[in-house]
Amino acid sequence: MAAMDITAKYCHKEMEEYGSCVASNPSTWQQKCHELKMKVAQCTSSHPVIQKIRQDCSKEFVEFERCLRENQDKPTSCSPHVARFLGCAEAVDLSGVATNPIPQPS
Repeated sequence: MAAMDITAKYCHKEMEEYGSCVASNPSTWQQKCHELKMKVAQCTSSHPVIQKIRQDCSKEFVEFERCLRENQDKPTSCSPHVARFLGCAEAVDLSGVATNPIPQPS
């Protein structure tokens, strides 16, 4: 499961509000949506699955955030960074993390 899916699953409302804020403020979203971004960060950082992914993929995540900062006017140019981060997230071993496992019938 991709990090974005996990984020969307556990922090759906926050992601949605942030996403629509960014979309409706293409040139000023950095300032305008900062508070919403912090809400997403707060939500995601408190979840063990996401903590593990951010820990294991911190390099990719940091590069993605840097790309967004450097390309505020054209965030779509950071798609490769997103792809790299998601690729990393897909590979994270979550077997030891509490993800509300579905009990297997014995």
